[in-house]
Amino acid sequence: MLQLEAYAERAGAALACAYSNSAEFDAALIAKRRAAGVYGPRRDRRQMLLATAASVAAGLAVVAFLIV
Repeated sequence: MLQLEAYAERAGAALACAYSNSAEFDAALIAKRRAAGVYGPRRDRRQMLLATAASVAAGLAVVAFLIV
């Protein structure tokens, strides 16, 4: 992370930058921050899908119970 900040500071004075454009710099910065855990744990999509399916099933069961 410190290396990325050093590259950013030197980019204005250097003749060539380690990154060819700002998109590469941003991608490297986000990857470093993600590896450091800045953005928190990654959520598992399978768990979110199962939780959503369980909620829908419970909602349908309640509606069916109220109809009968």
